[in-house]
Amino acid sequence: MRIAVPFLFCLLLTPVGLFSPRAAFALDASSPRMTPVVKAVSQVAPAVVNITSTLIERRPATPFDAFFGMPNQPYRSESVGSGVIIDGGEGLVLTNAHVVNGATSISVRLLDGRSFSADVVGAEPDFDIAVLRLDGAKNLPAVRMADSTDLMPGETVIAIGNPFGFSHTVTTGVISALDRTIQAEDGMFTDLIQTDAAINPGNSGGPLLNILGELIGINTAIDARGEGIGFAIPIHKARRVVEEILGKGHVTPSWLALIGQDVDPRTARVLRLPSPEGLLITEVLDGPAAKAGLKPGDVVRGLDGHPVSDRDVYLSLLRNHQPGDDLALEYYRDGKAATVTLSPAVFDDKTAESLAQRRWGATVKDGRNGAVVDSVRPGSPAEGLGLAKGDLIAGVGGRAVKGKTDYLDAFRRAYLNQQILLRVVRGNRVYQVRMGL
Repeated sequence: MRIAVPFLFCLLLTPVGLFSPRAAFALDASSPRMTPVVKAVSQVAPAVVNITSTLIERRPATPFDAFFGMPNQPYRSESVGSGVIIDGGEGLVLTNAHVVNGATSISVRLLDGRSFSADVVGAEPDFDIAVLRLDGAKNLPAVRMADSTDLMPGETVIAIGNPFGFSHTVTTGVISALDRTIQAEDGMFTDLIQTDAAINPGNSGGPLLNILGELIGINTAIDARGEGIGFAIPIHKARRVVEEILGKGHVTPSWLALIGQDVDPRTARVLRLPSPEGLLITEVLDGPAAKAGLKPGDVVRGLDGHPVSDRDVYLSLLRNHQPGDDLALEYYRDGKAATVTLSPAVFDDKTAESLAQRRWGATVKDGRNGAVVDSVRPGSPAEGLGLAKGDLIAGVGGRAVKGKTDYLDAFRRAYLNQQILLRVVRGNRVYQVRMGL
């Protein structure tokens, strides 16, 4: 079920001091007050961390500074989130990507008061997952991961985090529902756990636990309209992202080698669809979709048993699957429903580079702090937007670009969304260029 309402990531965007938790009074294990919740919290709390992300950016002090050529001034901002240690030997922390996005520096504080600086091993905004490594940290307590594929609505859950800067706050509730789809600030997310355990700004990246103290999810978003509706990323989904980050630094997107757009009411009538929903295929490239016999004009209505209402839902569902997975794709052709089985392919660098050259008409090479435009084809979209040889591409689709590999990785992700925002540096000026596909 898709819900198109405002959702907020649970990140506290104002500087807030971290509060040291009071040590819990040691109770006898046989005490009736030592409930399963208390046992779970005492077991896991040492592995829960508070994260402070600092961003220092330079911008004009007044609207007139740029006009008069005045230098930009540095501005410092902080945001507070949560995380959980998943590998104590290596000092690895799991959190949300939006907690550390764009951070100049990251500080992590443990329950015992120790603080560590941290580096981002990898961050995947499409999944809202990031992995941090604590500098010099060894032999730390770590959480146990559960199998989140067998969760049950109604079972007790526990959330621990840093809401409003109040360290290691514990709340409880139940799993309200599974397999939720929401449209959040940074995109659409599917297959989420819904809970009524209180989740507030600052809880982002903190653990959602079962009654045994095992990690079943990473808290990520709340319904902005009221209390009692929070969402978490299932740990089985987060674990796959973590494994790819640790293995190669990022998640390589899967794709079916098809391009599409939303279905409007007029198109639905012309194509004799039961409702104006689905993904209208506009182009089929060489890949799984072509091999399965899909054609432009077909309308994707379901993927692996989930309804596809529009392009965003299609892309979000596809992100849940790895190359080689068997998927059942339901589609309409000539007013008739059909189903085909196919497997996603790897959207690799070679494919991305070929598409970038063909669609944009520009090639790039490695440069300092970005990808340098090496050539621009006359009459291409790149030329039409003013790109020129020697321009530095410092960002694609909101992602920082440090070289050609980053450029291709960012292009892959942005290409699937059919709209790409380039951050281009020319001399001392920075331009934002929106490239359509």
